[in-house]
Amino acid sequence: MEAIKINLEDYIHSGEGANGESFDHRTDPSIMMKLYNPGKIQQPLDEMLMARKVYELGIPTPEPGDYVTDGVRYGIRFRRIEGKISYSRATGQHPENVARYAQEFAGMCRELHRVHVDTALFENVKDRNLRLLEENPFFTPAQKDAIGRFIADSPDTDTAIHGDLQFSNAIFVGEKRYFIDLGDFCYGFPLFDLGMVYLCCCISDEAFIRETFHMPKSLSVRFWEEFAPAYFGPDRPLKDIEEEIRPYAGLKTLIVERDTKCPMPNMRACLKGII
Repeated sequence: MEAIKINLEDYIHSGEGANGESFDHRTDPSIMMKLYNPGKIQQPLDEMLMARKVYELGIPTPEPGDYVTDGVRYGIRFRRIEGKISYSRATGQHPENVARYAQEFAGMCRELHRVHVDTALFENVKDRNLRLLEENPFFTPAQKDAIGRFIADSPDTDTAIHGDLQFSNAIFVGEKRYFIDLGDFCYGFPLFDLGMVYLCCCISDEAFIRETFHMPKSLSVRFWEEFAPAYFGPDRPLKDIEEEIRPYAGLKTLIVERDTKCPMPNMRACLKGII
């Protein structure tokens, strides 16, 4: 698919993240744009095509538009959700509402994980993790065997997986709520998704949480402590939930080590019971 050429002067910078920057249209408030970092050409196209499939499933997400380029970078235009704020930003700005925000986010996640998908259209989360494991240069063969058995032995389901489920990838305005950044959408056992929530809230270090989620780690831990009973039910002890979910948080090291090209000891610690 050929990208549509845009004039960046028609847009106003509105934010940035690890993969690129976001912009709002100067004169059309219904349009926002995400431009990836230089050199990333296929990734935004893949995300746009995935976003369209997810949107057609009826999962609440901003309507995707065109594949675009400013001549250097490539990206996607979306229908802009005016006045939106992410659950991480809202929590950082209004810590007194942490319980409400965590419970709302948990409700979104429960609904997402009830959606059954056509498995011919999306990747199995197990296959994705096994591929990442095979490509990882830092685990020993014995460690890879143990992790591979854990992945293979996890339950099989045909339900939706966000793929990068963190509280910065869910936004709301008024009573409307949406998931964003669905480029890693797939299907499978929900704990593969929820491991990212636990990782972001409890395993990541203070500096990362402050820079990425705009709050102290003590607040992100409180978010998790409210999220867990809202998602799993109030009768399950938090300790039991965390013991079950910790290895799935550890699997995220496969993605992080791929991107950083170095081992991540704090994440690997979550895999202690496996390797």
